[in-house]
Amino acid sequence: MTITARERAATYKELFAVAEFRTLFASFALLIAGDQVKALALSALVYARTGSPGLSAAAYMLGFLPYIVGGTFLLSLADRVRPRTLMIVGELVRAVTCLLLAFAGLSVWAMLALVLAGGLFSPVFMAARNALLPALLPGDTFVLGRSVLSMTAAGGQVAGLAAGGGVLAATGPAGALAATAGLSAVAAVLLRFGLPDVPARGAGEDEGEGEAGARVRGPGAGGAGARTRGAGGGTVRETLRVNRVLLADPRVRGLLLAQWLPVSFLTGAEAVLIPYLGGTAGVALAAASAGLAAGNLAVGRLASPSGRERLALPLAVLAGVPLLGFVLRPGLAAAALLILLATVAGGSYALGLQRRFVAAVPEAVAGQAFGLAGAGVMTGQALAAALAGAVAEATAPHLAIALAGLAVIGCSLALRRHLSPEPA
Repeated sequence: MTITARERAATYKELFAVAEFRTLFASFALLIAGDQVKALALSALVYARTGSPGLSAAAYMLGFLPYIVGGTFLLSLADRVRPRTLMIVGELVRAVTCLLLAFAGLSVWAMLALVLAGGLFSPVFMAARNALLPALLPGDTFVLGRSVLSMTAAGGQVAGLAAGGGVLAATGPAGALAATAGLSAVAAVLLRFGLPDVPARGAGEDEGEGEAGARVRGPGAGGAGARTRGAGGGTVRETLRVNRVLLADPRVRGLLLAQWLPVSFLTGAEAVLIPYLGGTAGVALAAASAGLAAGNLAVGRLASPSGRERLALPLAVLAGVPLLGFVLRPGLAAAALLILLATVAGGSYALGLQRRFVAAVPEAVAGQAFGLAGAGVMTGQALAAALAGAVAEATAPHLAIALAGLAVIGCSLALRRHLSPEPA
């Protein structure tokens, strides 16, 4: 096949030449770093109040549950409200939540309830951000943009944990939460003045016309779109209806499962590193983040668009292979290397699915489709982590990690049709 302009891999220069992407990138980096600081501070605050390691750990992992609920019942808002407005509201909700946690004198259970309630809309805010990318980034810059955000998430988690530890030590939990609120306020200002106020995808045809409207029209606008456009209705009803339509489409469902399952079992393996390595697990977890960033850098920048699609299946399968080495009970250095290799592949295979996913979903519900993809990943990771933990309890941590590797390989092969390029 002749490589056309569409097939040429985008460059970082082209990507960061888009002013709107620079705004999204900066605000996303603040979001990731702030969330890590917030999670650390909340965990420390709960532990200081209760002295309970269990409640402290629960507070740290509290971010998963809102994605399950919000992703199931609220995602239609991502297509019914202007994306810039949604993202700004998300930052302001985060800022207010942090300030209340820091200074309102709430009980521990009230703090946990506040975090859960505020987080219910997190999948909606993230869906608005992700669905705006293909509208702002033409051609292959969209996939490169997704790659850069994935690298930012990996690096931001490490940097956020390091910075959060320093802020926590210097200011205490309340000061760290106040700092997170400040980061969210800065992000809200960046979004307000750095993004165009494009209409919601669910807006009427008249509102969608013009230059701004043209920028939110793209692949998938026709065909299946007619089945997803409803007459309106409540947010919960519309979210459930569109989720059913998306999951009933074999092409969309297969691409969703391909994005959910392999990486979820990989995360399940990572969740068992702490019981396996004890106090040195941080080294292996840092290697996992480094692998995620390296895989996205290599596949996102060096592979051609069609090359990424051909690599999706081999990379998904390869993500599970290094985990099989845990049957030999490797030491810290070998374990970190195995996890690094697994996440290089597991963190980058989904780049080969992005163009096909954008083409498969109707533009009118692209926000909800991206939100469903993200919520499914978060839910799958939580369930896989719980499953791996249960297996580790019943057998041994090193065996649980190896079995997670088998699960990665198995589900990747089962989804090989969706992980392979579609016939021309």
